[in-house]
This record gives sequence, C-alpha cells and structure tokens, in this order.
Amino acid sequence: MDQKIECLIVHNVGNKLIDEPIHLSNSLIEVSSEMEITLKKYFLNSIRKDEYFKFQHESEMNLNEVYTYAYRIFKDRNNFIEDSRNIAKHLYKYSEHPKIKGGDLFIVYFSNYLINDESVDAIGIFKSENKDTFIKVKGNSDKLDLLIESGANVNKLDKGCIIYNLENKTGFLVSIIDNLSRSGSEARYWKDDFLYVRHRKDEYYNTQNILSLCKNFVTLGISEKLNLSKADQVDFLNKSVEYFKKNGNFDKSEFEKEVIGEPEIIDNFNQYKSEYEQTRELAILDNFVISESAVKKQARSLKSIIKLDKNFHIYVHGDRDMIEQGIDDEGRKYYKIYYKQEC
Repeated sequence: MDQKIECLIVHNVGNKLIDEPIHLSNSLIEVSSEMEITLKKYFLNSIRKDEYFKFQHESEMNLNEVYTYAYRIFKDRNNFIEDSRNIAKHLYKYSEHPKIKGGDLFIVYFSNYLINDESVDAIGIFKSENKDTFIKVKGNSDKLDLLIESGANVNKLDKGCIIYNLENKTGFLVSIIDNLSRSGSEARYWKDDFLYVRHRKDEYYNTQNILSLCKNFVTLGISEKLNLSKADQVDFLNKSVEYFKKNGNFDKSEFEKEVIGEPEIIDNFNQYKSEYEQTRELAILDNFVISESAVKKQARSLKSIIKLDKNFHIYVHGDRDMIEQGIDDEGRKYYKIYYKQEC
C-alpha cells in the first residue's frame, strides 16, 4: 500500500533577524486525490533512502524540541495542529542569519510509509524558499490571456526531513533534504540548529567515514611526509575504491595488506586514523558491512585525475605500472603512458 497524506498544514516562516513575520495556520488543508499525487512527488522525490540521521541532545533527548513535538504527534494525532505551530516557531527562532530566506513550511502526517520493508507512520517537515515564475494561458477559443504567477516548482524542494516512527527511544530514524546546503552558518541552520541531528551509526555512516579518511590520508596525510607523486596518490585511491566495490565487508587488516601494503605507510595510516578520529570526534570501526550506495556516492569525490598545468588532465583508472614519471635533460617534467589499444 502506498503512503497516504493524513494531515497537511502550511505555515509561513520569515527571517527573524530582519523582522520578517511568522504566519501560523490554525486549520488543516483538504487534500484531493489529484493534489495528493502532486504533493507526494514534491515532498518525497528528493528523499535519500540510504543515509539516515537521529535526533540528539547532550543531556536528555526530550530537550530536543523537534524530537519532542514529533513524539507527541505520533502518540496522539490530535496534537498535530498545535505541535506543527510549535515546530514553525522553533524554526523561526533559528532563522537569524541574513542569508536565510523566508518561506512556506509544510508539515505532513503520512501513514503507510514503507521504509526497509516496514510500513510505518511518518512526519514530514518541508520548507519552500525559492519561487519560480510561471506563465499560464487562460480563456476560451475566442480570446486567450496570459497570467504571470509565482509559486514553488514541484521538482525543486529546498529543505525537508522525514521523521519515521521507528527507534523512537533513541532519537527516531530521520531522512534529510537540504538541496541548498553549502558552507557557513546559513547552510547549517536546518540540520545542526533547527533539527539538531547526527548521523545514524550504520553501514552507510561507517563506509562514508572510512572512504573520507582514505581521501584525506592520501591527499593530506602522507603526500608530504613520503613525497608521493600524484600518480601514486591516484593509485592508492583507485585501489581503495576497488576494495570497497568488490567486498561486502570491510576488514581493516585485510585492507591494509591488500591496498596499502608497505609497513611504513600502514604505520602512517594508523597514526593518521587516530588523529582523524580525535579531530572529528568519531570512531571508525575495524570491521563492518560495506554500504554500496555510500561507495557509489564517495567514489564520485575520489577523483582519479592528474592535472598538469592548464594543458592536460590524465585520467587514471587502472594499473599504476602503465604510467611513468620523470624529468628530461632540460628539466621538464613528463609522464610516459603505456597502452595496448586505443578505445
């Protein structure tokens, strides 16, 4: 059975810093069958079904406002309107950066939401910040007029989250959408301030962390210490990605032997891993199930490219022995590439 919108309410939340107002609704919106199809496309098409978060708080979970309001709504849906207003007020409190845009806040109660083969209730919180301009033709065969209208593009949801009624004692299971996220406090306010969530420590989280560690280790950790060439750095990254693509489980000892090889570099890797974990306040496990989706996502950021001035880029996908680096008699650097056939 497909998920169903049981309740929908819309509030408007401005930028508190520049004295934009907040408008709170007191009534639900009636959703027709045709409208529901469009709204579900708008709300749900951007949801990632592999990366999950959980609400957090340093002392007590019930001091996390959004967690508490969601908990109350799940317990008794009669609290939906009141606590949707509380959620909007909470968002308004954190809308205090000059670059934060005001917008419409949709709060939705879903039933029969299928996640990991389990049907659960869920609460959606979605913010539409940017408006598109649409041209609408209106009239009959004798006279047609053009109307210029502004509204949200159903293919471009700006920010949102889905709170699933699962793991409620430890912060619920949460999916996040933030298509406008960049850097700086105006980008972090949705996830870090308003929702205040952390990554769920699962296979996606573990795989993402170890691949990020590998990238930082080869580009920042050992390239200077051991004077590694770009070709050697790319080779390490290629071997790392290949290891994760062909194995279902990560084993640190096996990874060190198969990918790193040299004892000196393994020692450097373990030292850098400890510093990396301490700096970022996380723990990377020595053994875990590998997430295929995390590998696919992270592999896109592990560029197998050697950039040479502004003249050439060399894409390296395989055997490190097929590329040589040197300096000629005139002091010019060069790469020598061997191949069997042109493609």
